[in-house]
Amino acid sequence: MSASALTTQRRHIWLCADDYGISNSVNAGIRELIMRGRINATSVMVAAPHFDRADAASLSMLNAATARAAIGLHVTLTGPFKPLSKGFQPLTSGGAFPSLSQLLRASLLGKLHHEALVIEIAMQLRAFVTAFGQPPDFIDGHQHVQLFPQIRDAVFKIVTEVAPKAWVRQCGRVTPLYQRLGDAKGLFLDILSAGFRSRARKLGVRTNPAFAGTYSFSPDADFPKLFHGFLQQMPEGGVIMCHPGFVDAELRRLDPLTTLREKEFAYLNGEKFPGMLAAQGVRLG
Repeated sequence: MSASALTTQRRHIWLCADDYGISNSVNAGIRELIMRGRINATSVMVAAPHFDRADAASLSMLNAATARAAIGLHVTLTGPFKPLSKGFQPLTSGGAFPSLSQLLRASLLGKLHHEALVIEIAMQLRAFVTAFGQPPDFIDGHQHVQLFPQIRDAVFKIVTEVAPKAWVRQCGRVTPLYQRLGDAKGLFLDILSAGFRSRARKLGVRTNPAFAGTYSFSPDADFPKLFHGFLQQMPEGGVIMCHPGFVDAELRRLDPLTTLREKEFAYLNGEKFPGMLAAQGVRLG
């Protein structure tokens, strides 16, 4: 069998680097991986303090001659980031979004303001279009906020009315239940994603068929071993989330996930990575 025939038989998946825009060093790492064909998607935090058109231009340039990566909107609604719109509630005393736990609690209790959510997400989408000159290929959320009750309704409203061609990330896995039990975060996302997918189907919104990429983010995490597990049973069109990049002062100021980003980058950028994907019957191009 020819090499081209083998290529066509491989599963095409999305390997998506989250958090483009959070810092210059993270951005640089993500762009390098796209250039080398090691990832094929990234989602952009337009609400990051220092994200600007130069960051967008540098990313867009990679798709100028040939499409190397899908570029999505990383909806951001948790602190320490601040809203782009006026009047968003709740906010901290410093004017930032609430913490993840506070936002989740408010959404579960139905205490978020639908119109404020719609306006803020629309503002982030507008900022994306202004920066890139086109709507996002897909939409997801920082810390998976797109899945939360109330927030998902606002996301679906924006997608159906403003960005109907975009697909939206759901975070449900397809691995057997016994393999999921050791990942409490993943189980919670599975539960949220069931309702999310049901609502998306009713509205005609496209979602990815499967998801992987959650882990404890503990310093001793074995990312190569974890990644091999992420690939298992990942179907055509599935999404694996990752967070590669380099650490700088801005990243340390904004996010607790630091040195693990460099470990992820080193693995994805390593010489053995393409061969491992091929051996697993997976392609990114």
